Amino acid sequence: MTAPLTYAPEVRAALDAGRPVVALESTIITHGMPYPQNLETARAVEAEVRAAGAVPATIAVMGGHIHIGLTEAELERLAQAQGVMKLSRADLAVCLASGATGATTVAATMICAQLAGIAVFATGGIGGVHRGAENSFDISADLAELGQTAVTVVAAGAKAILDLPKTLEVLETNGVPVIAYGQNDLPAFWSRSSGLTAPLRADTPAEIAGAHLMRARLGLPGGQLITNPIPAEAEIPRAEITPVIETALAEAAAQGIAAKAVTPFLLQRIFELTGGRSLRANIALVLNNARLASRIAAEIVAQR
Repeated sequence: MTAPLTYAPEVRAALDAGRPVVALESTIITHGMPYPQNLETARAVEAEVRAAGAVPATIAVMGGHIHIGLTEAELERLAQAQGVMKLSRADLAVCLASGATGATTVAATMICAQLAGIAVFATGGIGGVHRGAENSFDISADLAELGQTAVTVVAAGAKAILDLPKTLEVLETNGVPVIAYGQNDLPAFWSRSSGLTAPLRADTPAEIAGAHLMRARLGLPGGQLITNPIPAEAEIPRAEITPVIETALAEAAAQGIAAKAVTPFLLQRIFELTGGRSLRANIALVLNNARLASRIAAEIVAQR
């Protein structure tokens, strides 16, 4: 039996021709921002991938199939859909079997990309170890997925609302190479620096592509996490964003918000407390990651 994959014509043609393809998640569309801004952002990210010489493959589950790339009509339909499931490894099969509509997180997008033969995935930020995880055990499935699914993920680091030192420790335990692009500091989503030194550094897409291919030659499971700093003109420096995050965390604790509700609450409060600046930064970093991912995908094709 084979996975129920449905390819957009553009993506199928690119894969058949050996051209670079970049996977994109769909939760940013269904759970990240309201309509029509979500649709405009999705189109903008896809346009960045095309402009950088690759083909975008936005991934979502609809009608019992994993869609590898969405047509314009499918993208529009997903952007306006209600009651969309947020899919990780645990939910993917149930959503498919039930015929429900689902949007893929980092973990689910990695799984689907690997099934489709796509080596590179661009996202905003990965999940990680939540603050207070020593009591709640709240650790994103993204970290385990990076340890077992062979996709190179380009992100602006883990979301800064998380416990970044613990996130790094869990990634190390899972054997995930964490590579900062063009700097020694680990980026922190809205900020170019987290104050932590990244374990590894790469200065060119060719280096990252070479490491991806070498992992395959060695038979190593798992992917690579490429932490790409947000463009300087779009960042919210750590000194500015940290007090905002602390305020949002305190409000969440006071209101008893926990588990899957924490991240959406925090992101919404940070958006409000920064007057929308956090969302503008988020869009800028996603576009930046799409550009780098496209260059890495092109290098993988060239080096193969």
